[in-house]
Parts: sequence; structure tokens; C-alpha cells
Amino acid sequence: MSEAPREFHKPVRRAGDHLDRRFSSADPAERSRVATMTATALLTRVRAQPTDAVVQRLIGYATTHGIDTIAELWAHSPARSLPGVLWRIYLLQLMIHEDARTSSLLYERGRAALESADEAIAGASAPAGPDELVVLAEQILHGVFVGDFAIALERAASFCRVESAGAIDLADDYDATEPERGTALTRRALRLSRYADDLTVCAGLWRRGELG
Repeated sequence: MSEAPREFHKPVRRAGDHLDRRFSSADPAERSRVATMTATALLTRVRAQPTDAVVQRLIGYATTHGIDTIAELWAHSPARSLPGVLWRIYLLQLMIHEDARTSSLLYERGRAALESADEAIAGASAPAGPDELVVLAEQILHGVFVGDFAIALERAASFCRVESAGAIDLADDYDATEPERGTALTRRALRLSRYADDLTVCAGLWRRGELG
């Protein structure tokens, strides 16, 4: 993967290009209302009748169609909201699909560097090669639509922590010889760490019936 986070026929926009993108709106309150309404309607409808065809279509949506449509709906929602957390889950999925090899490298470095239960919670096979991480991303998104939503968010949070630890560890290797690359990896680590915090908080909000 490239050094900045890239948060899978039709040309696919790179996910990282949307992390700081701003969509114009004359009425931010209306945009927020529509984002919450669409996220709630989608999740409620699919979880009520989770047919295999619909679930698989949603899992592969960003891969097949790019991420622009999802971004238009949810990209500007607060991180700790239902549309905001769904946006981040899709970004993580696309990040892995765009460069599973780099995601695998960071995951393996993070697995070795991080002394926590996050590796077990994330649930990737060991060793976690590119194919294994693609499977993990799809398992997490599948869990969003048909499994325990909070557990899916917690798995995604743990994945982010492992990746973040790997990015920090790899950044140390480049600081002396390629400082720009080291800086990019550090920024990536910080962004993933924030994602982990937001996903964890959202899991708790969902369990309390407060995620909207």
C-alpha cells in the first residue's frame, strides 16, 4: 500500500483520497439527517432480512463501484455515529483490497510488536497474508449486516490497533534513511489509532441503543 492510508468494472477512487475531502452542502443539518436516515434504513432492512445475495452485494459494493456514492452519503458524518462508523468500515475494507500486501506487512509487524489481545479479537489467520486479510475484511463487513454489530466493530477496532502498531514499527525503520516515508507511516498509524478509538466507542453506543 502507499504510505498514506488508503482508506475494489468502473474506475475505483482510492479510498485515502476521500479521508480529507469535503463535499459542499448548503444545509449541513440536512446532510446529517439524510446520512443518519440512510444508514439506519440500510442496516435495519438488511439485518431484518439478510439474504445472501443482498449481503454479498453490500460487502462488495465499494470494490465494484468505487467509494464515491458511499462518501456522498456518509463521509462527513461524526466519527461516533452510525453513518460515520459505516463509512470507516468501508474505508478499511477498501484499504485492504487496494493493497493487501502492504496491509499484510503492517499486520504482521504489528502482531509482533503489540502485546495485547487485539490480534485474537481481530481474528485474522496466522500468518496473515494478503489473502487472509481480504477474507478478514469481508468477515467484518459481513458481521455488520448479519452478525453481532458491536462485535464486528470491535474486530475492526482491533485490526486498526494491530495495523497502527505495525505502521509505527515500520516507520522506525525508515526514519533515518527515508524520513518522508517514515512520516507518512506515522500519520497512517495515528489515523488508524483514532479509528480504533472511534470504533470501540461506537460498539459501546450500539450495545446501549445510543448509536444514531
